[in-house]
Amino acid sequence: MLVSLLILALLAPEAFSQTKTLRYSENASPTTMDPVQSATTYSNMLVTAIYDTLYEYKYLKVPAELKPSLAASMPDISKDGLTYTIALKKGVMFADDPAFPSGKGREVTAEDVVYSLKRHFDPKNRSQGEWVWRGRIVGLDDWKKAGADYGKEVSGLKVIDKHKFQIRLVKPYPQILYTLAMGFSAVVAKEAVEKYGVEISIKPVGSGPFLLESFTPQKAVLVKNPQFRKETLDLKAEGYDEGHHGRYDLKKIDGQSLPILDRIEINFMKQPTARWNSFTKGSEIQFASVPHEQVDRVLSSKNPVTLKEEFEKKYHFLTAPESGFVYSGFNMAKKEFGYAKDKKTNEDNRALRCAIRKAFNWRQRINRFYYGIGDPFPGIIPPHIADYSPLSDDSIKLDIKGAKKLLKEAGWTKANLPVLTYGGVSSIRNKQTFEQLRGFLLKIGYPRTKIKLKQYATFGDYNKALKNSELPFVSLAWGLDYPDAENLMQLFYGPNGSPGSNNVNFDHPEFNALYEKIAVMQRSPERTEIFKRMNEIIIDECVLISGFSRTDIFLWHKNVLMVPSRSPHGNVFKYIDVL
Repeated sequence: MLVSLLILALLAPEAFSQTKTLRYSENASPTTMDPVQSATTYSNMLVTAIYDTLYEYKYLKVPAELKPSLAASMPDISKDGLTYTIALKKGVMFADDPAFPSGKGREVTAEDVVYSLKRHFDPKNRSQGEWVWRGRIVGLDDWKKAGADYGKEVSGLKVIDKHKFQIRLVKPYPQILYTLAMGFSAVVAKEAVEKYGVEISIKPVGSGPFLLESFTPQKAVLVKNPQFRKETLDLKAEGYDEGHHGRYDLKKIDGQSLPILDRIEINFMKQPTARWNSFTKGSEIQFASVPHEQVDRVLSSKNPVTLKEEFEKKYHFLTAPESGFVYSGFNMAKKEFGYAKDKKTNEDNRALRCAIRKAFNWRQRINRFYYGIGDPFPGIIPPHIADYSPLSDDSIKLDIKGAKKLLKEAGWTKANLPVLTYGGVSSIRNKQTFEQLRGFLLKIGYPRTKIKLKQYATFGDYNKALKNSELPFVSLAWGLDYPDAENLMQLFYGPNGSPGSNNVNFDHPEFNALYEKIAVMQRSPERTEIFKRMNEIIIDECVLISGFSRTDIFLWHKNVLMVPSRSPHGNVFKYIDVL
């Protein structure tokens, strides 16, 4: 018997050890893991698991609070708020990779941080994150104009020594630390970029808690980085609250070394029904949101959200409004709906945009696609976000009669109305949202033949079309990159136009001037009033159909110890355990 056991141990060592594997799921696949292109939640999810950022958010803290990650501590900030001195942790290593001599990863240094920020201002990278620091850091924009020579220094990015550097700002920018926790700020190695070139998008080399084992449009597999620095989970320091988090059994992971998991299998499944079927099998994915068609079967109440007993026994659940909003908008760079050279056409286009907004039935949209939970709000600052101010609800009211009147007064007819092309990822749900929108517009006399659907194979393809300003009408969700309403306003700041975050290419002189003012201000009643005026400008220009914050209902198996979040604030995988 002893001999048999020894032979079994030699032949199948995995039988005597447990590989902790999380089978996760998302509804879309990223197309890149290069930090300069990590503009989507899906890319950010992988980037922040594989790479390091200087700062990150405390896992459970509400409201969100930063803590050091690659940085050794919070920065030293000069009295004028312009100079940030940041020290790095010592001994943090890039993962082993053929990009390095002998395939051995080297230590992360201050030079790497500076190099990674410079990459956003190298035109050949077509960065989707340049907008974050454009006009902020002394000399960085000039470095780009001078040819983006990596051999030349940027006066506002000074390496003090191997583990310390300074950022010097053009003017105060209180949100700068938040930007250093974004996936865009992830630290890359020059050797890896030079070896892999454009393939760095699918061959990431970082110093984060996980390594990429494999990637396809259907599935990504992450494995524990054996060289990850020593970190221990302190639940109290992460914002643990017994009243809120106690039911999730998180005390079982307190004090564990991070990351806890050995392996993460992330399945990209576009169809909600497919995800739900996989989740409820019990042997496949361990995390999902409740599809709309399953709500009545799963919930015993919508207000408050509670599960029926059979589901409550089997799963943990969490529900909360997202830290962001969904909206549709007109691409103002397209003359059919947006800016024109003459005043009369501009006025007519505005009337058209306003008429389409009046035709939108928010209650039907929410009931059909968002469980019937929640209410729309005017503008772009959700009521649960700091700096919210109540506004007139006229912009979210259904008004078919008013819409027809606007079209008639502006001279719009079935013959001269422009084609409205609705884009999105190829899916049943996207087809359904399109059909609902078309139904809204038919009621105000829009010709059926002029309301068209254009579907893209992946979200990455759709996002690429947005960045190239291809569509006249866009539908998007935006999750806050950081907990400040300034992050919402930058979506409509003129210089952030495509390929930046301003996908509707809104460019309004007063709005732009107000944005530049609030971007350097600390929170105050005056700042809140400016936000209100900026919101009013967006509403008055009828550039958006907005807005609504979704309430997702997340379910996960009870052997998975976690607290999920829609917020793209950074990697949470390293805190998860599977029993």
